[in-house]
Amino acid sequence: MNGYINLLKPPGMSSAAAVAFVKRLTREKCGHAGTLDPEVAGVLPIMVGRATRLQQYFTDKTKAYIGEISFTGATDTQDAQGRIVEAARGVPEQEALERAIRERFLGDILQTPPMYSAVKKDGKPLYAIARSGQTVEIAARPAQIAHCEVLSRTDESTYRLKVECSSGTYIRTLFHDIGQALDCPAHMRMLIRTRSGSFALQNSVTCEDLAAAAEAGEWGGVILPMDWPLSGYESICLPETLRSPARNGVPIPFDQLSVDLGQTVRVYNGAGVFFGVGQGCEDGFRMAFIAEP
Repeated sequence: MNGYINLLKPPGMSSAAAVAFVKRLTREKCGHAGTLDPEVAGVLPIMVGRATRLQQYFTDKTKAYIGEISFTGATDTQDAQGRIVEAARGVPEQEALERAIRERFLGDILQTPPMYSAVKKDGKPLYAIARSGQTVEIAARPAQIAHCEVLSRTDESTYRLKVECSSGTYIRTLFHDIGQALDCPAHMRMLIRTRSGSFALQNSVTCEDLAAAAEAGEWGGVILPMDWPLSGYESICLPETLRSPARNGVPIPFDQLSVDLGQTVRVYNGAGVFFGVGQGCEDGFRMAFIAEP
């Protein structure tokens, strides 16, 4: 079994536990394509079988979220699971919130990852350092916010926001920093990831869906094909006469294929079946990944 399971991860389940759950059901090698914090729900792509080798070729690595920013104080974890470390100092009007986002939190920004995160310092996760009562200096990292929209005011101290951003962006840090910019300490109260690259909420499946598929032995409705996240690449058909040499690592001269030096392409056989990923190398076209070895 090779492909992807677009899991709708429930809150309370870690990404590692989600991978272990899928692995038990499929009995295949599995891995996730982008961590979700345990308390966050939403899209978690799980790579199954040989698809675990394809993450480096994903063409869309953007993420989309819907979350709530609560102006009831800043917390040490920057979310609702932490303890208040800076008391509330009022709630901004929606116009002021939108202006702060527009002027300071769109496009390329810098973020300092929270201490309670999986980012490593000298080989040790920051959350482990934080739990030991220590603090360390953390370098700011670039992030890109493509879209940030206030959807509604959900109660007297909370707004619901929609965010589209680059991979590696911390939404709880974004919400914390928005609060600091407004001098209204805030934290992230709730978060759902609605999209991870080409994996979206509308084509996700639940843990219950997967358990039912495993019991019935019918995976067709829950597993996505290996070329699903590769649509950003051009595709070529590899003639039957060239498939065996390509499979064996023999470079194919450029004059036999419509591929340029340095180009990465999706490769299919004559029947339109995904064969793998190929690249234009110095000595000709070579397969970088083969779907069925």
